[in-house]
Amino acid sequence: MSDPSLSGTEVLQWVDETSTQWFKFVAENPAILALPCDIMNVESVAQLMQHIIAVELRFAERLHGKEPSVYTDILYGTVEEIAATHRRAGALFQELLDLPDYPWNEEVDFVTRSAGTFRASRRKLFFHAQLHAIRHYAQLATLVRQHGYKPGWHMDIMASPALR
Repeated sequence: MSDPSLSGTEVLQWVDETSTQWFKFVAENPAILALPCDIMNVESVAQLMQHIIAVELRFAERLHGKEPSVYTDILYGTVEEIAATHRRAGALFQELLDLPDYPWNEEVDFVTRSAGTFRASRRKLFFHAQLHAIRHYAQLATLVRQHGYKPGWHMDIMASPALR
């Protein structure tokens, strides 16, 4: 039997498609950023989106061997700022995926803001950042619907053009 695994590139593309749809939706409905939000102990949707992109960026930087950006310096006042950080993180992830000999299975230690220190493979860190974004976007979909906003696209992986 063959392995039906998804590639890192495919998952990165799915997250980018999902993120881009959210950025477009929020740009069309900017009041969404100010909606109250209790996910991850934040106060607004803008802060939740900062959390999503901060994890993307900080994990991408760690995987590059760079010092992670200071969380509170990651801009989230406008959808353009949020999208720019997402694109920056995506480019960093893609650079790693393009390296033929990147040590994906190497385990590294890293410190999180809220859960302490972990030891995990670089592969696990990459996929955590991707699935973390998708998980929070699903929560965001419920939250905005509760406030009368109706995202008009199919968010499941089955609708992704990146995957066959």
